[in-house]
Amino acid sequence: MEQKLEVWQRGPLPDVRPLLQPVAHALLQAREEVNEYLEGFPKELLWIRPAGMASAGFHLQHLSGVLDRVFTYARAEGLSPFQFEQLYEEGKDRAKGYKVEDLVSRFNVQVDQAMIQLKDTDESGLTEYRGVGRAGLPSTVIGLLFHAAEHTMRHVGQLMVTVAVVKSEAQKL
Repeated sequence: MEQKLEVWQRGPLPDVRPLLQPVAHALLQAREEVNEYLEGFPKELLWIRPAGMASAGFHLQHLSGVLDRVFTYARAEGLSPFQFEQLYEEGKDRAKGYKVEDLVSRFNVQVDQAMIQLKDTDESGLTEYRGVGRAGLPSTVIGLLFHAAEHTMRHVGQLMVTVAVVKSEAQKL
């Protein structure tokens, strides 16, 4: 069985500037892992919170939302009413119920949008100041982009554990 190389092991990504390669690699790796681990995941298990921890549904919503919000701040923009709506929705199902595929697709689209922004980001502006949130917490363009990648991978790890635990518990029933 041939082992699949991680994204960073496959070499530089076209059209992504050298200093932004690690961010792009992490986001593309996250997308591959989310798609792999959520394939066939039952909708009925989406909102189960094992040991009171966050549900798979929360992690999927949060992954998309954080990428959207942090990349917005990196562009020196404020959040839109829709982004605030999505923020407040994190961890909650909608009335007609989310499908796993819809939440995974939303994440995939967000990674695609992030990749476009990364390709359009000029390295000369990476150390520019960026205020974060209503409080205007201090950061930089590179700080935000790195945080987006790091935070995404952290939640992918948590999602993988949540999915494994919830599936295992469901099989025991």
